[in-house]
Amino acid sequence: MRHLISSLLLIALFSYQSAMAQKISAQKIGDRIDVIIDGQFFTSYHFAKNEKYPFFFPVNGPSGSLVTSMRNGIYPHHSSLFFGCDKVNGGNYWQEGLDRGQIVSLRAEIEQSSESELTILNECIWTRPGATAPIKDFRTITISTTPDGAYQIDFDVKMEMLEDVTIEKTNHSLFSARLDQDLNVLNGGTMINAEGDRGEEETFGKPSSWIDFYGNRGKGKEGLAVLQHPSNDWYPSPWFTRDYGFISPTPMYWPEDEQKGTQLKKGESIQLKYRVIVHQGDHLEADIAGKFDTYSKD
Repeated sequence: MRHLISSLLLIALFSYQSAMAQKISAQKIGDRIDVIIDGQFFTSYHFAKNEKYPFFFPVNGPSGSLVTSMRNGIYPHHSSLFFGCDKVNGGNYWQEGLDRGQIVSLRAEIEQSSESELTILNECIWTRPGATAPIKDFRTITISTTPDGAYQIDFDVKMEMLEDVTIEKTNHSLFSARLDQDLNVLNGGTMINAEGDRGEEETFGKPSSWIDFYGNRGKGKEGLAVLQHPSNDWYPSPWFTRDYGFISPTPMYWPEDEQKGTQLKKGESIQLKYRVIVHQGDHLEADIAGKFDTYSKD
């Protein structure tokens, strides 16, 4: 028994040291930032002037395979992992068409705090032709790994209202992920929230601190979880979910007053924090509940 415990401790220590040893680097190439973890490509953060908004694509799991997907003929506005909003003062900062509204990157910089962590600082303006800009946002995106080898993106955003803002009821709002088709429920994948509800039927419109989405990859499983920080306005937001592979904590679809929508005053600031865990295994093997508990105390 003592030998077994010693062996397990050694394995745990080796896994911890291996994960902690992962080196993270980034390079700015034109209008994107590429992120590498231990020599393996993880993701690119795109902020080209001709895009609707900045977004991450691809997002690869520890296996090197995609966990997100990038647009299709039916949903051309689903850009992998992204942040935007529809129906903002008559503009659309979510769906295709730059004339309807666009979130434009003003600057994007890399800060490397250590070999195992880096931060992308991104300042954006929400703009559209013939109208004043309603919002400016400041994004702090921190990329790291967890002791068990999962990849982690902390997406913290401060939204400043440049004028009085009204967001009409919309299912298209804020932080969102479109999963790779191999992981979706329709192809045998699993979507589960913190309460154990599964699939679109059980999770749609339900407030929850997190949702994990994973599916089969070779002999194992791989997936992506989105966590909402308890300090967020509207926490815990209800989720807009789709079995075909879409998740978004979306408070604007369930406003307190459906006629007035969500109203924010000029000069008001909203701060939102999300954590993305890109992991191997299911939600139990990846300990998403434990990772949320740690996150909630940050």
